[in-house]
Amino acid sequence: MRRADRLFQIIQVLRRSRKPLTAETIATELETSKRTIYRDIATLIGQRVPIRGEAGTGYVLEKGFDMPPLMLTPDEIEAAVLGAQWVAGRADRVLAKAAHDLIAKIVETVPERLQPLALEPASRAPPKLEEEEDTIDMTRLRAHIHAERKIQLDYRDEHGRGTQRTIWPIAVGYLETVRHLAGWCELRKDFRSFRIDRIVQADFLDERYPERRTALRVRWMKSMHMSRLRER
Repeated sequence: MRRADRLFQIIQVLRRSRKPLTAETIATELETSKRTIYRDIATLIGQRVPIRGEAGTGYVLEKGFDMPPLMLTPDEIEAAVLGAQWVAGRADRVLAKAAHDLIAKIVETVPERLQPLALEPASRAPPKLEEEEDTIDMTRLRAHIHAERKIQLDYRDEHGRGTQRTIWPIAVGYLETVRHLAGWCELRKDFRSFRIDRIVQADFLDERYPERRTALRVRWMKSMHMSRLRER
């Protein structure tokens, strides 16, 4: 483990503990020596990290301390970039742009020695899919989901039959080639999933639906679980 990574890990170990930790305890977790921990603690204190304590009694990180943003480990950088690549290739244009901006921010924020992990990651997401323009405003859709407001859809099924549905939107699901809008359908009195590319038109209503989204999501997850059990 690089020394810079070890200093970061010491802060993380102290952050999650509510009682003083001895150098021996920290050394055991990080698989290093007590002498190394003593030296690293002294370095952190010299860098004005508010650590209280001394050898033999234990160390405590004072409350209120926060590290600079994006103090990421190499694995966290790899995970963040891989996720952003996937979003850039599968999400709508607004989220895709946000994903590219996120990668750029990671590159600019992390130490120079870690920048290659973001610029040339070892893991790669599939290439971007070619797709038609969305018939629904995805940014407004996400806002309505967070606001717990109803949406009225003009929708065509796989056979081209059109229906009008008022739904309580819960989440947007991203599959390999298509996106789905999940929600409670007032017409069917049940949870339904609607392919985004089959939505002809969407009217975003001001009316809030009568149930909290968190509770609705719990019922939705239970419903999907029961459906999977019945299919077995």
